[in-house]
Order: sequence, then C-alpha cells, then structure tokens
Amino acid sequence: MAHQKFDTDYNMNQEDLFKKLIAHSKEYGYIFQSSEIYDGLSAVYDYGQLGAELKKNIKEYWWNSMVLLHENIVGIDAAIFMHPKVWKASGHVDAFNDPLIDNKDSKKRYRADVLIEEAREKIYAKINKEVDKAAKRFGDTFDKDQFVATNQRVLDNQAKIDELTKRFQAALENNDLADLKQIIIDYEVVCPISGTKNWTDVRQFNLMFETKLGSVSEDANSIYLRPETAQGIFVNFLNVQKSGRMKLPFGIAQIGKAFRNEIVARQFIFRMREFEQMEMQFFVRPGDEMLWFEYWKEKRMAWHKALGLGDGNYRFHDHDKLAHYANAAADIEFQFPFGFKELEGIHSRTDFDLNQHQEFSGKKMQYFDTELNKNYVPYVVETSLGLDRTFLTILAHAYTEEKIEKEDGSFDERVVLKIPAALAPVKLAVLPLVKKDGLPEKAREIIDNLKFDFNCQYDEKDSIGRRYRRQDAIGTPFCVTIDHESLETNTVTIRNRDTMEQERVSVQQLTEILKDKVSMRKLLEKI
Repeated sequence: MAHQKFDTDYNMNQEDLFKKLIAHSKEYGYIFQSSEIYDGLSAVYDYGQLGAELKKNIKEYWWNSMVLLHENIVGIDAAIFMHPKVWKASGHVDAFNDPLIDNKDSKKRYRADVLIEEAREKIYAKINKEVDKAAKRFGDTFDKDQFVATNQRVLDNQAKIDELTKRFQAALENNDLADLKQIIIDYEVVCPISGTKNWTDVRQFNLMFETKLGSVSEDANSIYLRPETAQGIFVNFLNVQKSGRMKLPFGIAQIGKAFRNEIVARQFIFRMREFEQMEMQFFVRPGDEMLWFEYWKEKRMAWHKALGLGDGNYRFHDHDKLAHYANAAADIEFQFPFGFKELEGIHSRTDFDLNQHQEFSGKKMQYFDTELNKNYVPYVVETSLGLDRTFLTILAHAYTEEKIEKEDGSFDERVVLKIPAALAPVKLAVLPLVKKDGLPEKAREIIDNLKFDFNCQYDEKDSIGRRYRRQDAIGTPFCVTIDHESLETNTVTIRNRDTMEQERVSVQQLTEILKDKVSMRKLLEKI
C-alpha cells in the first residue's frame, strides 16, 4: 500500500531526543556501555558492529580529504606510549589542567569554565527568543540587523554578554580561580542537579593518566597515556620531512586514540576518558601562518558542511583565551541536542612545539629553506577533530521520527537514521519478497556479486514492511527487493530510505547505480 510522508517532527524537546538517541544506539548495535555486564565504566563506551562501521567510514572521509586530495600532506601512525620528557616539553605535565568546582549539596563536580559558558549561552538564547518573536510579528518586513541594533532588551542582554566575556577572558588569562568562582556566583549559576548555588572554591586538576612501563630509564619509569595525538607528529617532524623529501608548506595527518582523566565526563560520547582524534599539523614558513590559518578554517568548515547536516548547525567561535603556544585559535562548533559545543579546533601554534622539543631533546628541529637559503624552525597550523564527536553529530542529526499517512487515512510511524549514504554502515539490504519459489536463491546470487563493493545485509524474516523498518532504523540508504518478476525479467526494485520511493532496475545495472548513490567521491568533491 502506498504511503505519504505526513509529519517529520514530533516536537520532541532536545533532552527527550537525546535519551531516545542513546537508547536507539544501544538497541541497534551502534554504541554499548563499556563492561556493561559489570555495571559499566563511567564515560567509557564500546562501538558495536554498526558503530565500528560508521567510525571507519568517517575516518576514511577525513583521511582521504587530507592525504588523498593534498599532494603535500602525508599520514603517520605514532605510538600511544611516548618518552615522559615529551609531555614535559609540551607543557602537559605542568599545565594540562581543568578548573573544577563542586556543588556542596549534590556532591557533583563541574568544570567552572563550562558552567560560565553555559550561563553565557542562556543569555544568547534570550536574544534569539526576542529575534524569533519579532520575526513572527513582522513577517517579511522584518529587518533582523536593525532590530538587534535598536531593541532595548536585546541591547541589555548583549551588554551582559560583553561584560561576562570580558571578565571570563581576564580570569582565564590570569588563572584567577577566585574570580571564576565569583563570576559563577554573580551570574547566579545553579547546580543542574540540586538547583542550589552552594559552591566550593575552584581548583585545578591535571588530566593525564599516569602508568608504569618496565623501565624507561633508571630514574624515570613513570609514563603517561598520551592526552593528544599532536606530539607524535611533532617528534617525527624531521623523520617525515627527510624521508619523504617534503618541502614547506606540508602537513602530517594522524588518526589515533588519546586519553584524558575527565572528572566531569558526561553527555554520552561527547566527553570521554578514552577517545579518538583526527589531527593534521601543517608546517609553514614563519609569517605565513595567518594565511594558512584562514585557509584551514574555511577548508575544514566546508568538510563539515558537505555532510549535509544543516549549515545553520555550525558556527565559528574564537577562543576567549589563547593557549600559551598559540597566536590564533578558533573552534568549529555544532548544535548538539545539548547546545552549541566544540567539534573541531583550528590553531596557529607558532613554533612553540618544535622549539620545545629542540630544547628538551638537544636535537635540531629545523628546516633548511632552499629558496631563502637559511635554516629555521617552522610554524604550525593545526586542525584537530574529535572522531567520537563527529560520530555524535551524524547520529544526532540523522535520528528522525516520522508519521506516515496511509492511503486509508490512518497513520504509521517509523524511526529512521538519515545518515549520509557514503558514511552509512550498511549500504544496502537485499530482501527476497518471500522465503520460497526460488527468491532466496536469486537474492543470494545478487548479494554474492554486490558484497565485493558494498557492505550488504541479507534479510528474509518477517513481512517486507517490517524488514524495511529495521533497515530504516539502522540507516541503510537502499533496499533491493527480489520478487517473482525478478525471476522472469532479471529486474529488482530499489527502495530509497529517505523518500521511500521505489524504482525498478535491471540486475546488471545495480553495481553502477549503487556506486553512484553511495560514492565517497561525491562528498569529497563538495569540499
């Protein structure tokens, strides 16, 4: 029976949506709580059979966008364990801290800077509410810029934001923990659990995991699990440059695990203790770094927007406080179900890292520029993207609940993951209409041919409608159905996940049709 899509919005609030997304991820094999049979491990997750496939596809998209499309970018895979002096040189031993604050009533611990940023975001929300109300009131004649510049409530709230930002930035710059607490008090920030303002003082906490490794040297057998992947690139700068005969500017890309002892780990896979980063360090001449900083800002934003998750869900955010090694820094933020949060960082790191490793190791970390006929330590522009957070952006945007109007006027419902086809864990399902009359054999023949090019699923259990719903729920973009006509004409129907439309095609055309529809190349061409 034909269906008509009637309504794609249940107006779920974002908290309910997030809870449903977490439950759906477990039910359909995307993400499981680590060690769940032992009651789990806080802020540590396992990726299930579909989650592992989606992660692999995201990594391929990122890796190809860096290494395949750029002749001057190469990839490495550095070890997780590194000499402890690496982290002394990088500053992580002395300065890799988060400002933490406890609520005395709930006994819960929070990052003070995050609480302040959320308070500022609430003021932004008031401005947006005023703008939305005015836009509805004035319709097509609404001039947003004029309204924002003249409305007194908007101006008052913007003044609050400016004042808060100025104080916040100064407190971070001066490492003024007392004023961070005072800002929280002055802006009446309450604990989300207890609802009270009964706060402790703010204090710093180092995030690195320390462990033992046999004997690194007689006087140093304590090592750290790396808190970032970037240092593995920096210490290999000369190895890659010389062995690859690389000329500036050039980049080194890496995908790998990192570990941070997050005391305030929360929001599902957004903030975890074990996570994966996709980073690229781009080495340039001193003085050229700001040109490349702007280049990579735009290039990375284009990478995200090519996924089709909604351009309005992304924004740039300039850092309130620059890290000690940076002369420019910006985040690409995404609108998660819990608000705009950092997804990727683009940083101009100057020559800090290579200089530090040169000083601490006693080895030259310089590049000889044949055009300038001189040696110098290159500057670096970094792009650092969280793989797990990217995974979450895709799932959060993809999760959709739809009402479908049938021909008889009644309604059906479906949950569908509208994952970009090129990244979908399963590209197509092959479904015999019934389990007899030679249809399963024909379906097996087709899947045995397609499986060399696509991740396929075969399913013959339950009605065809229920099987479609199962594939919708895991995000399979196309279903190929074999019916009795298939045996006579060697044709099948392809069903589109998003539109639910069906098209009859020849079996011989399947490979080319599907390659076009799920091609990674189409994503890369948009960048």
